[in-house]
Amino acid sequence: MLSLEQDAREQVRPAFLDGRPKRLLIDGRWAEALSGQRFRTLNPSTGQPLADVAQAGPQDIDLAVAAARRALEGDWGRMKPFDRQARLLRLADLVDRHFDELAMLDTLDMGSPVAGAPAKRRRAVALLRYYAGLATAIHGQTIPNSQPGRIHACTVKEPVGVVAAINPWNGPLGLAIWKIAPALAAGCTVVLKPAEQAPLSPLRLGELCLEAGVPPGVVNVVPGLGDAGAALAAHPGVDKVAFTGSTEVGQKIIRASAGNVKRVSLELGGKSPDIVFADADLDLAVPGAAMAVFANSGQICSAGSRLFVQRSIHDEFLERMAAYARDLRVGDPCDPRTQLGPLVSQEQLDRVTGYLDAGIEEGARRLAGGHRKREPELAAGYFVEPTVFGEVRDDMRIAREEIFGPVVSAMPFDDVEEVIRRSNATPYGLGAGVWTRNLDQALQVGHGLQAGSVWVNCYQAMDPAVPFGGYKMSGYGRESGIEHMEEFLNTKSIWIRTA
Repeated sequence: MLSLEQDAREQVRPAFLDGRPKRLLIDGRWAEALSGQRFRTLNPSTGQPLADVAQAGPQDIDLAVAAARRALEGDWGRMKPFDRQARLLRLADLVDRHFDELAMLDTLDMGSPVAGAPAKRRRAVALLRYYAGLATAIHGQTIPNSQPGRIHACTVKEPVGVVAAINPWNGPLGLAIWKIAPALAAGCTVVLKPAEQAPLSPLRLGELCLEAGVPPGVVNVVPGLGDAGAALAAHPGVDKVAFTGSTEVGQKIIRASAGNVKRVSLELGGKSPDIVFADADLDLAVPGAAMAVFANSGQICSAGSRLFVQRSIHDEFLERMAAYARDLRVGDPCDPRTQLGPLVSQEQLDRVTGYLDAGIEEGARRLAGGHRKREPELAAGYFVEPTVFGEVRDDMRIAREEIFGPVVSAMPFDDVEEVIRRSNATPYGLGAGVWTRNLDQALQVGHGLQAGSVWVNCYQAMDPAVPFGGYKMSGYGRESGIEHMEEFLNTKSIWIRTA
């Protein structure tokens, strides 16, 4: 007999998980991998199988790219902006209608707590509607020029072509939309390679694209392992790669792009500073700085994992943050009371617990957490306690390397110039936080930090209209905003002699 908890899990199991293997979506049709190979995706809360998924290989990538090219040169390439916009708006409505199912797929596949679903619904639908609006706002310019005679000069914007979208596992649905929506608004076609750890919601999204009237071949979804991603990044039929993931893989994609000098945009790793000044509102800053790194179990590229606290409030602040961390509810992500779910995989659990050991070995002091969760109901999953380290030095591994788990490394500082210098002493530059009541101080630090986003008295605020991206080894290019659309467009200049 099922327990009440098990029965609840069965009741929320999405219809997409019907027990049958999941296939590749190529040219509007579901297909097995040509090799016949499959991989298994697991529930990180239990370690149990969710589904077997067709494993795309290089030959499947060839088929998907060819389908995307045919669609680009076919009806989709001739479609008017109004009609592209209409399909994106229909897709937004479908995502909104089916969001509970999509969110549950992410909960089961990568451990995202259902408690965060309302905010994710708003963001997913907002992204689609924002880019739908931009679909009819693409335009060039008429440019006065200094050529002799009567020569007219203008520019037009054209889709860059076939886009390879390669995503990590830490936000399967949201990241898929973030890649697909602007590409479609610009008139491009897409081959999406989701992470093998969490392919389910991207596959379902591909199905919804077809239901929204997006023609076959415009959106292809090809889950697979590293060889599929490598084949896609290097493919001569791909005009642009849009990648989110680790800096190491991003560097490989840059090298792979050289074959046909394809366009590349990269949102890569981070080791973001979060700076708390003595005049900060601690009732706001303590939970804000805590969730800057603990949200999504720390599996966020821009997590504020390097915490700099001004010396006069350092001890009080860490005591309060440690208490906050101990009170966070870690558990079954299907439970609406859960605040932190599991890490995505055994591999990620091993990585994070390795850093927990390294912190102690290098002399940091564990103020909260620091262990794997071993309660009987959680022991089979990949759960780890939210962890606060004090007495951290800038040269420690936990202060230098991206952990991608719920681990914060706290360090004291004395003045503005010092904290700016230390914050920038990293190869990364994705995000940063500042907590202060002093506007002049906030602006000074904000301008001094080498980061693509600086949040003041908040953290991880995002909006479809506001660009997001990195400095230095955190990547280049921007997502969201008008700047994002430019990543998917070529500018052509046209000269016409009229007399």
